[in-house]
Amino acid sequence: MSGLGAFWGLYKREVVKIYRRAFALVMTFIQPIVWIVFFGSSLNGMPRQYLVQFFGTPNYIGFILPGQLATSMLFTGTFSSMSVVWDRRFGFLKKILVTPAPREAIFFSKVMGAVTRGLIQIPVMLLAAAAFGVPLPLDPLGYLEWIAALVLLGVGFSSIYLAVAMRSSDWQLPQLVANILNLPLMFTSTALFPRNFYPSWMQAIAAVNPITFATEIGRGVVLNDPYAPTLLGYLAVFAAISTAVGLLVAKRFMTAE
Repeated sequence: MSGLGAFWGLYKREVVKIYRRAFALVMTFIQPIVWIVFFGSSLNGMPRQYLVQFFGTPNYIGFILPGQLATSMLFTGTFSSMSVVWDRRFGFLKKILVTPAPREAIFFSKVMGAVTRGLIQIPVMLLAAAAFGVPLPLDPLGYLEWIAALVLLGVGFSSIYLAVAMRSSDWQLPQLVANILNLPLMFTSTALFPRNFYPSWMQAIAAVNPITFATEIGRGVVLNDPYAPTLLGYLAVFAAISTAVGLLVAKRFMTAE
């Protein structure tokens, strides 16, 4: 069995799992939409001049749209680790490990399965934002850069959470780690508010938070706000380091128990 063939077969399984679980698929769409509808609408009542002054747009939903898509890639990374947990508990991982399928193929199938789960939210979120009056520019190159940023972000966080799940024999640990990290990572980025809203110590974290990089690229597309071209490079470095660590852990510690 070739590594590519094993990856493709396992990746298709991850995708089929997404579409077969109708309720989970619907919740994948609803969760980020709830954020932009309720949280976004709660600040849209500010006077127009303050919205433009603080957020650079008269519609706050347009400001948080890129942040919510970036945050969704963070949260979908959790699903990659939980997929390994459930494959262990139901014995599927044991069956795969006795085949010639390389561990790298198993690792990448989980990572790309989680990334796919995050990417399918993009058209739904864009339609929801448009329904709330967010003007979406026609910028094909910008959208490609934005999608590339989200893919790199998803690969990075999925690799990190997979490394935790593969290294630990405690099936509850990956979820506990995610619960501890996800919200601080979201709130110490620029996903919800501009960096100048934060105290100095939070600004320092936001400046190196990968969610900030992906958010600012998306915000540059939606709000026509120029961003540093190096942001995509920073995300590529983040994804490469996280993937290298995840692969190392997968080779050494991936077990069926």
